[in-house]
Amino acid sequence: MSENNFFPIRNWSEDDKPREKLMLKGKSVLTDAELLAIIIGSGSRNETAVDLSKKILASVNNNLSALGKLSLQQLMLFKGIGEAKAISIIATLELGRRRRNESPLELTKIISSKIIFEIMQPLIGELQHEEFWIIYLNNANKILFKTQLSKGSITGTMVDVRLVFKGALETNATSIVLCHNHPSGTLLASEQDKLITKKLQSAGNNLDIKIIDHVIICEHGYFSFADEGIL
Repeated sequence: MSENNFFPIRNWSEDDKPREKLMLKGKSVLTDAELLAIIIGSGSRNETAVDLSKKILASVNNNLSALGKLSLQQLMLFKGIGEAKAISIIATLELGRRRRNESPLELTKIISSKIIFEIMQPLIGELQHEEFWIIYLNNANKILFKTQLSKGSITGTMVDVRLVFKGALETNATSIVLCHNHPSGTLLASEQDKLITKKLQSAGNNLDIKIIDHVIICEHGYFSFADEGIL
């Protein structure tokens, strides 16, 4: 490609730039060359990362298994591929190979408050400060993801309703479990606990995302809003 025909990626439309395309449309719509371009980051002075990626793929007949067998030295023969980029390609393809050989992850199903306690107690049961966690579930009540929402003092923590449901929408969760710990060991829901639960429940109803429980975790026990009939 001549310099006159070179059209850098930064001048492409947002829909065509590999990174932006992935964010806007999802990973499945990207070609192999576009995915490889994201890995290497940049091309050479007169060649975009996408064009360079197409050249690399063409050298192995567009076969990803064959690409994964190229050595560091073979990859570095391509102009624009230095040691760091070659290592990134090799590492990424090796992760893909290991993923292919692994068994699918069996998601944990929430069928009782006891299971929630067993999952969360090792994480927050013995802390000396409060933490508020969210467990996101699919429509079979299986755990998609869990995350710490906030971290506070000995006596409390802040809860941002918007962040709770932002996470739910991003993970396509249909229901969530609220969890926080009481460093004091008190297995009772405070008025503040009840207030935030009601607030989140109301917001969830508007989004058709159900709060199935709010579990207070202590070192040796737990309190479940669902079990106590106050959810």
